[in-house]
Amino acid sequence: MNVMIQRKLQLPAKPQESFFLWGPRQSGKSMLLKADYPDAIWYDLLKTDLYVRLMEKPSLLREELLFLQSKKDVQFVVIDEIQKIPALLDEVHWLMENAGFVFGLCGSSARKVRRGHANLLGGRAVRYELFGFICEEIGADFDLVRMVNHGYLPRHYLRPSYEHLIRSYVNDYLKEEIAAEALVRNLPAFSSFLAVAALSDTELINYATIARECGVSGPAVREYFQILVDTMLGRFLQAWRKRPKRRVIESPKFYFSDVGVVNCLAKRGKLAPGSELFGKAFENWVFHELCAHRAYSGIDYDLSYWRLASGIEVDFILGDMETAVEAKSGSKITFDHLRGLREIIKDHPGLKRRVVVSLEDRPRKTEDGIDIMPYSVFIKRLWSDDLIG
Repeated sequence: MNVMIQRKLQLPAKPQESFFLWGPRQSGKSMLLKADYPDAIWYDLLKTDLYVRLMEKPSLLREELLFLQSKKDVQFVVIDEIQKIPALLDEVHWLMENAGFVFGLCGSSARKVRRGHANLLGGRAVRYELFGFICEEIGADFDLVRMVNHGYLPRHYLRPSYEHLIRSYVNDYLKEEIAAEALVRNLPAFSSFLAVAALSDTELINYATIARECGVSGPAVREYFQILVDTMLGRFLQAWRKRPKRRVIESPKFYFSDVGVVNCLAKRGKLAPGSELFGKAFENWVFHELCAHRAYSGIDYDLSYWRLASGIEVDFILGDMETAVEAKSGSKITFDHLRGLREIIKDHPGLKRRVVVSLEDRPRKTEDGIDIMPYSVFIKRLWSDDLIG
């Protein structure tokens, strides 16, 4: 596949405010910034000589930019991989306040930045997040089976041979994000944790069970999950707890940010519709689309799940009493697939919509008002902002 993909995230054409652009490794952040701001002054901290020079003396950034400003009109500056030298944020802050510079600060891990500069410039910078590819970006060429096997990261999705790329991605993540930044003391234990955590993708997190399987403590496992969040490799989905009439589960679920990474870590092999593992990957993809929509659309809504103590659940709740969504990868939705959506309306009759995202060919509505949608219809309605607001 050799296509040019227009990304959905809209960065300001002429930035008046500095911003952070976060996203997983290889999600296309640098390419997007170069396409949108070809005339920006660029500092790429992946360049070893530049990294060493600024690490030893961060004030060189201020000295160089002030010199450039004295020679020509310089306003916008991009610093790529900003998390590698958090101390540069002091210089960035000064240049913003005293010299009128505007910065685009790009990175794949906020962990070191938060530890060294907890306020992230004291709220003076806007935050954007870039996800892997979404259906809307690929358009008519979108292939769901390809997506849930290759994953969402551009390089992996576009290549016909992708397995070795994902393995290299995981190895580079361990070497460059975890080991090089000294985020954990026991790298073999963290590597083992990754494989076990992948088996829990889309599931409730049982820290004690994962700790036993990895041979580490429960607090260590909690810290490992937080590292995944901080390095943009995954995120938690919190339980919807509002006005429960029956006892509900409140533990979070966890989703990796790229299903291709999950497939690699869990050694899933080729996924085909109809299998249980395809269903789990399909749920991860629906979550991915929802998270991207929430970030890109500008509609600020909560995203959660609902689960009774009996195990009956609804995969996703959009907003407050807006839309309940079940992700079911079957080509024929049956009565059993609708149990969660029929139970939640008993406790929360104010829900506006109940939706099943499926592989059925045509949209339909049940007698009690549940929309059964082919995934293509769901995506169209989601990105038309028809499911929220």
